[in-house]
Amino acid sequence: MKSMLRALFIIILVLAAAGCSANGGTAEPGASGNAGEKGNADTQGVKDNEIVIAVNENFITMDPHATGDRNSGAVQSGILEGLVEENNGKIAPLLAESFEANEEATEYTFKLRKGIKFHDGTDFNAAAVKKNLERIADEANGLRLYSRGFNNIKSIEAPDDYTIKITLNHPNSSFMAKLVPAKIVSPKALESGDISKHPVGTGPYQFVEWIQGDSLTVQRNPSYWNPDSKAAIEKITFKPVPENGSRVAMLKTGEADFIYPLPVQNMEELKATEGVEVTASDSTILRYVTLNTMKKPFDDVRVRQALNYAVNKDAYISVVMSGLATPLDSNLTRTIDFYQPQSGTYTYDPEKAKQLLAEAGYPDGFSATIWGNTNSDTLKGMQFIQQQLSQIGVKLKIESIEEATLSDKIYGGVTPEEAEVEMWYVSWGSQATDTDNAISPIHGTANFPPTGGNASYYSNTEVDNWLQAANETTDREKKQELYGKVQSTIYREAPWIFLASDQNVSGKRSSLDGVFITPQGRINYNNASLK
Repeated sequence: MKSMLRALFIIILVLAAAGCSANGGTAEPGASGNAGEKGNADTQGVKDNEIVIAVNENFITMDPHATGDRNSGAVQSGILEGLVEENNGKIAPLLAESFEANEEATEYTFKLRKGIKFHDGTDFNAAAVKKNLERIADEANGLRLYSRGFNNIKSIEAPDDYTIKITLNHPNSSFMAKLVPAKIVSPKALESGDISKHPVGTGPYQFVEWIQGDSLTVQRNPSYWNPDSKAAIEKITFKPVPENGSRVAMLKTGEADFIYPLPVQNMEELKATEGVEVTASDSTILRYVTLNTMKKPFDDVRVRQALNYAVNKDAYISVVMSGLATPLDSNLTRTIDFYQPQSGTYTYDPEKAKQLLAEAGYPDGFSATIWGNTNSDTLKGMQFIQQQLSQIGVKLKIESIEEATLSDKIYGGVTPEEAEVEMWYVSWGSQATDTDNAISPIHGTANFPPTGGNASYYSNTEVDNWLQAANETTDREKKQELYGKVQSTIYREAPWIFLASDQNVSGKRSSLDGVFITPQGRINYNNASLK
């Protein structure tokens, strides 16, 4: 009898345990996260109120004033805010409640919002803004934003606790746009913390941890100042996943709720996947190969032009971009203000390319090395360029380099003469409203690495002067004329192999709302929520 009762008791215990497990009553919140455990992503995400965003490369830095890569900037966009933001092609107040400029475009005054605190509890005020702007404007700090208009600052004043006045040495009609990436960091964190690894801002999300090479996590800011915010996800984990197939698999299984970029060759497959949505949109991103104009043979314009004639741009778009791009016919994309198409477009003409190489003294071609990061699309693009240039005798060695290491090799502080880079397969995206930022950081003489992205080390005094003149005038017709001269000169002198302008392609679970890609290719998750 005792044996029967003991057996019955064990059965009851087993059934009770099974029921508890089936209902998830003993599971810790957020404990399940692997592809094999998450199951139905739509219901799991709602239960946990957490999401995973998979991107194509590692993050480089969380210091907004030193950021050059889109993935780092994307993460920062929910943590850090600036005085102004770009909204539907216009500059709008953000941490500033209003702003004004004088007619000469030399003085900019901002009235700041009151009652805002940084994530560490520090007050947001004029002193905090002044400290941030002075940090950027100090050349000794070597920050990337310095040469993007902040080297023109004469003075930064705080007449009272909620007013900032910036005076420039020279007129700059696009200075307001320069302030968009100048995010304001807690002054306490600037003094005592390493903001490159632990940013402290005022945004709807706050930094939690960064496990190098694995993930970066943010959580919702319960004290966010903006009552109109729709941020509702409690925890967001960003995971760098360079391999295209892995990102796609994560989205299909629900291990990831949003992926960017979505490999274009997988678009139709994912469109047919239940619970998945695919979005493609125009961008300000241009894709190109830098040619180090300080190194032979790229110091000869004929060689640079030859490489442009040797690459079939239509085939590149078809093979590498799956048709989701447009050929570059300028150093600007069609989505950037003051874009002008160039009549002398480099058509595919291998014979002309060979002729130009022969005229430059390279009848049998030459050998060179092309650098790029490790994601699958980059490798595919470099292999395409390698194949195309082989047809005119140019032998390319491909080096795929992890993003942080590649960034260090480009921006590691070497002089232009010491720079090892020969060719770099890369992309650049800018605000649609800031034509100067779409050109100067990657073509201006003052923007050689490490302070800027001009890795072709292109220098043209006339171009520099035209860019300065365009900044100093408020006359739109004059700007159009000046930017036209800049585009025609750069396109003719070919410091790049001009390839294409991207479409931004992303994928998400149908349960996710409020996450999208900006025209410059950054993930915006400020209003993330689950349906």
